[in-house]
Amino acid sequence: FFFFPVSGVPFPPSTNHTHTHKQTQTHTEEGESAPPAPQMATMVKALVLEKTKKLALREIEVNEPFTSQDVRIEIRSVGVCGSDVHYYQHGHIGPFVLKEPMILGHEASGVVIEVGEDVKHLKVGDRVCMEPGVPDQASVETRMGHYNVCKQVRFWATPPADYATKINKDPAWKAGHGCLRKTVVHPGAYTYRLPDNVSFDEGAMVEPLAVGMHACTKANIKPGDRALVNGAGPIGMLCVVSALASGISKVIVTDICAEKIKIAESLVPGKVVGIDVSKQNLEEEVKRHTDGFGVEVAFECSGNARAGSTLPKLCRPSGAIIYIGCPNNPLSLDVGDIQVRELRIHGIFRYAHVYPKVLALLETGSINLAPIITDHFSFNEAVEAIEYFANPKTATVKAIIHVDQDK
Repeated sequence: FFFFPVSGVPFPPSTNHTHTHKQTQTHTEEGESAPPAPQMATMVKALVLEKTKKLALREIEVNEPFTSQDVRIEIRSVGVCGSDVHYYQHGHIGPFVLKEPMILGHEASGVVIEVGEDVKHLKVGDRVCMEPGVPDQASVETRMGHYNVCKQVRFWATPPADYATKINKDPAWKAGHGCLRKTVVHPGAYTYRLPDNVSFDEGAMVEPLAVGMHACTKANIKPGDRALVNGAGPIGMLCVVSALASGISKVIVTDICAEKIKIAESLVPGKVVGIDVSKQNLEEEVKRHTDGFGVEVAFECSGNARAGSTLPKLCRPSGAIIYIGCPNNPLSLDVGDIQVRELRIHGIFRYAHVYPKVLALLETGSINLAPIITDHFSFNEAVEAIEYFANPKTATVKAIIHVDQDK
């Protein structure tokens, strides 16, 4: 059957992109429509991860079919993600192992410059952001509505795992190429128009913000609840603003970096309390701010296994612990304590069905992203941007690479 996303745009029945040559709307110098370009491999300038700890801004061949269900997008802004840096430093994340040169980048915004015939909700000139993961529409996970955990999902800047047999056999997608290049082809069903008051930089931030919003959705937040966010990195801060927009009355955010705690407290003054866990006793501080009873929701965003193991005791009975950060080691949890207090534990992997909600919140000014975007790089500085984020300054939170700026 057909699966419908939140936007109301039906997904195509299959990710097998038949190379059709239907008429498409394209941008020309005169602003008139033109026939589609031939389906063939092309050379594009991109930020390429050649292998572990080796980057290059160079021309690379990309085989990117364009179908009647796709749009072509001129990229403007791309956010630097911790996964980009992790692939650069280690060459793998879990089962996703770099096997050949791969274009980095998956947090992006841009302008539509070509529209497939079957795409009805977008037109040339639309400012857009894109959901970087495209699942197999025939998979059980996708048909259940959990398309973010589809094993055959193709995701920008992510080499497919060995079990993703369909993707590994497809020359168009097996490299896992991302979007740090001038243009991309993407399914219209996973492309969203930006509100007029949302900038390209904010549009690129929709992707990581969707992680925080998805986590809040799974937490089943009720108005007036209080939350703990462990880790004031980019995802932690985006969880802070997502939680407050979802009805949380106060957020306690932890870190060992005073500069990041200060930024987190500035996101929504008066509603965010920062705790420096290198100097303060977290359990005592949580009790002090929650009448001694603990928080209703705790979000683990640091990836620190020791910190993640302590979260259950910071929750009140029937509270929820949401694990977002990838732990550096296995966690040790007191299951007996979790049982007798009926705590809920939920894992988070990317997101599903939240892009329209995130865009609605940005349109109404309900979420302020300005303090989180701390660094900017031109496209020609893309290598420098990744290398910088491998060892950033303490006040750095999120960087944007401006693909439309060569200097």
